[in-house]
Amino acid sequence: MGRGELVPDDLVNQMVAVRLAEPDCARGFILDGFPRTLGQAEWLDAHVAKWSQGLPVVAIQLKVDYTFLVRRITGRRSCPTCGSIYNVYLNPPKDDERCDLDGTPLERRSDDTEEVFADRLRSYEEQTQPVVAHYRAMGRLEDMDGDQPVSAVTDGILAAVKRLRS
Repeated sequence: MGRGELVPDDLVNQMVAVRLAEPDCARGFILDGFPRTLGQAEWLDAHVAKWSQGLPVVAIQLKVDYTFLVRRITGRRSCPTCGSIYNVYLNPPKDDERCDLDGTPLERRSDDTEEVFADRLRSYEEQTQPVVAHYRAMGRLEDMDGDQPVSAVTDGILAAVKRLRS
């Protein structure tokens, strides 16, 4: 993960299976960032009926401008004490690099660099694009403009899920 690489499919699939078996998933669930590989997608398709009351997987691909993504990643900071999250470009703390709530110096994840982001993007293009093609070919994927306000993205996702499930 520190190098921007993906965790092996078998391990991720096991973690997802354990989580989806929890009672709070019985009425439905949203997976963010999973599946990331075609192997994970095929595993999910084969096993989803256990957790989804027979409903198929539907996928939403958020499209976001490259420059905006770089700013979101490289500007991310968090408070190690209270867990508050900031972005020095988009949601900066009031006092430079200090938590607004408790004044603790903010930390940056070691993998929140432009170099690691570039590796993640290459990995996405190589490993995740086949997932997009897989669900698109099945008619179960919709693209969403992720550069919109959060409320518009949320409304769009909810509408897309309804369309894809019907």
